[in-house]
Amino acid sequence: MSNLETQNLIPPPATTHHHPPPPSEPAKKQSNSITSLILQPFQWLNMLSTELNPSFILGIFLIYGLSQGFSGSFFKVVTDYYWKDVQKIQPSKVQVFIGLYHIPWVMKPIWGLMTDVFPVMGYRRRPYFILAGVVGMVAATTVAEGGVRLGVAAALWCLIAVAAGMAMADVTIDACIARNSIEMKELAPDMQSLCGVCSSAGALVGYATSGFFVHHLGPQIALGILAVPAASQIFLGFVIYEKKTSDDLSTKKRQAIANLGGALKGMSETIQFPEVWKPSLYMYLSIALSFSTHEGQFYWYTDPMAGPAFSQELVGMVHAIGALASIVGVLIYHKLLKDYPFRKLLFYAQLVYGLSGFLDLMFILRWNLVLGLPDYMFVVMEECVSRVVSRVRWMPMIVLSTSLCPLGIEGTFFALLMSIDSFGSLSSKWGGAVILHVFHVMRTDFRNLWLVILIRNLLRLCYIGFHFPCPEYNSF
Repeated sequence: MSNLETQNLIPPPATTHHHPPPPSEPAKKQSNSITSLILQPFQWLNMLSTELNPSFILGIFLIYGLSQGFSGSFFKVVTDYYWKDVQKIQPSKVQVFIGLYHIPWVMKPIWGLMTDVFPVMGYRRRPYFILAGVVGMVAATTVAEGGVRLGVAAALWCLIAVAAGMAMADVTIDACIARNSIEMKELAPDMQSLCGVCSSAGALVGYATSGFFVHHLGPQIALGILAVPAASQIFLGFVIYEKKTSDDLSTKKRQAIANLGGALKGMSETIQFPEVWKPSLYMYLSIALSFSTHEGQFYWYTDPMAGPAFSQELVGMVHAIGALASIVGVLIYHKLLKDYPFRKLLFYAQLVYGLSGFLDLMFILRWNLVLGLPDYMFVVMEECVSRVVSRVRWMPMIVLSTSLCPLGIEGTFFALLMSIDSFGSLSSKWGGAVILHVFHVMRTDFRNLWLVILIRNLLRLCYIGFHFPCPEYNSF
């Protein structure tokens, strides 16, 4: 045979290696889909930066991620240890102090009106970022350097100032988001999603690192770390893009004050409608009557004699796991419950919320040990259940709040409703402080703590039937 004939008789094995068999094609598609999934968030961020502005996206990261997410969670844990271990304050008094932290958040409509009505050197947003950062940074540094010498009253004022800096920056970035949402309505859901992701991620980091810093630096020095997010607000005030108004300031102020009067009149008229004030009253009472006993429980589960003596790191990690559970609660509402009849959802959410509170009672009475569940396992389970139920209960409130807002003053009116929410939290803290004081729950005396928690749970259950002022469905 010739060489050519021989080659024709021999099967070409090499070609089978250069052409993969069909089963490998799904693997290649799967690899491409994984790569696409990894790149998708970066492409999404690039799209938002291109369509909006890179400095605006940076502002969302710094305010929602670093200031609101990280600082809010870090502040919550570290201040608990600061009042307990540095200032050595009784839990009932700490409850009152924490209620005072909510006052700057109650004032959110005022901060919002200031940014709209009183521009500084032609800018409406940038100066207020700088002001918020300066207030927060000075206050956090003062507490960190002052220690016990600072005194209880001065330390309280400084911590309220830290909260005020967070609230002011939050309102200012919300104003930027509202403006961009009006100009580019198709990107409004993307902006809210980015805010939620940044806030949740920041909270996770804040909770997870708070115990570590308290353990290694002490609560006093750890509070100084809050100066870093505040400094980032100052930086943002210099770099965020904002058009400088070129109109006559006196004319603009007169027009703004006239608009302010119209907005206040509109809010006053709107809140008088039964369809508005009744659900608003329900939102307030549902929060206010759920007395917070957090400080009594915190003092108990960090006590080495009466409680399980949880370490600082464990406390921080429990809160971090709770933050993850909150995200799960949002997903449960979004996937399963958002189309459920509104009034029924509020009823069952309040019922489950009241029943879930008995997990705290079981823990205080140490029934978990009778069931063979270790303390750390039970507290993680309790925290997850509490966060999921609280989030599912809170989401309909937000939907209800947006439904109550009239067109034209929806931004200011929504801020008003959110301030009602904050005032409800303040009332809850102070109500809890009263019952902790009445039943003599002290730094080292927790004999009546179980009774305080039982009263709190019964109040939650008593409010189940008061959801009738709310609409049956998700719209009026």
